[in-house]
Amino acid sequence: MRVEIWSDIACPWCYIGKARFTKGLAGFAHRDEVEVVFRSFELDPNGPKGVSAPVVEMLAQKYGRTLEEARGMEEHVAQSARAEGLTYRTEGRDHGNTFDIHRLLHLAAARGRQEELLDLAYRANFAEERSVFDTGVLLALAVEAGLDEAEARAVLTDDSAYAEEVRADEREAAELGANAVPFFVLDRRYGISGGQPAEVFTRALEQAWAGRKVEEPAPAEGACEPDGACAVPQS
Repeated sequence: MRVEIWSDIACPWCYIGKARFTKGLAGFAHRDEVEVVFRSFELDPNGPKGVSAPVVEMLAQKYGRTLEEARGMEEHVAQSARAEGLTYRTEGRDHGNTFDIHRLLHLAAARGRQEELLDLAYRANFAEERSVFDTGVLLALAVEAGLDEAEARAVLTDDSAYAEEVRADEREAAELGANAVPFFVLDRRYGISGGQPAEVFTRALEQAWAGRKVEEPAPAEGACEPDGACAVPQS
């Protein structure tokens, strides 16, 4: 069975949702027979390349909040991340265009290192003092993931490299009706939106394996929409 996950490195609920899905998959009896593929989805595809801004300032501007209120929003999401055993910095992170990251992830997929690079990019963005919007950092992450440095550099310096693959993923997401991420598609038959609890993923995998209709989970707050809008759990 194949599970496809549309996500973006800039999406905190994708970071949390991947951890929850991994736990849910661990509880699935046929987990060794599941292929997981990660697909591209940009939250801010129109954002200028090479330009980033502090996340807290972006949230304050987008939602019309004060900086202090925006920090509170980040802390709410951080609490959900920490509950999954994830490190989540609420200060010092930036936000920007993720097209280069997605192109590099397609190279990693072609070399069998996609999840390794994805995990490193999530960790750099949410847990470490490393900007994934810096080309030097991206190149270092690619090497850490096991990619050839010269090949990764060639992709990052050629804007056309794997560009069509990213756009194809995004067109497919639109065709499937995905308007927020993370978005999970099980065996091209069932879809699940948001960073659902681990047990929801386990149950969905079991039902998909058995060929039954997957129960529609309750609407999840844990999702990010285009232009970077991410639902924040209420205190």
